This record gives sequence, structure tokens and C-alpha cells, in this order.
Amino acid sequence: MDEKTVFFIMTGICALVLIIGMLKRRAAILLNILVRTIVGCVAIIFLNDFLQKQGIPVSAGLNPLNLLTIGSLGTGGFALIYGILFYSLL
Repeated sequence: MDEKTVFFIMTGICALVLIIGMLKRRAAILLNILVRTIVGCVAIIFLNDFLQKQGIPVSAGLNPLNLLTIGSLGTGGFALIYGILFYSLL
């Protein structure tokens, strides 16, 4: 298996455990953060591939800090990460 597949499997298992553990309390908040994190992770992968094909040397990593930023801030966190990366090109 390649690294991306293993990463997605591990992320899915961790997400499932968190959902089951916190389902009794604040399920809506946890689910919202989880969905934002997963969608943000997929968006980073697709945007990195798109920018690489366009020849733009910007690539955000999939690390816990980026995923926490996207999970807590949503679209604003995604824009913040890429805004910082594009600002560093100036």
C-alpha cells in the first residue's frame, strides 16, 4: 500500500473511534469538526496537485497543525494556510 492509502485508512479509523467515544455529548460539534478536517485534507491534496500541474511552487503539508487549523476554522483556516504560503513567495 502506498502512503496516501495508509494515511486515509488511519484517519478513518481514528475518526470513527472519536465519533463513537463522543457521540453521547456534543455530537454535532465533533461531527462538524471532523467533516471540516476530512474535507480540508482532501482539498489540500487536490489543490497541491493542481498547483503542481500549473507550475506554481506552493505545497501545503498534511500535518497535525494544518489539519487542526482547518478543522477548527474551516474554510478560513484553509485560506489562511495557503495565504501564508503564497505570501512567502513574495
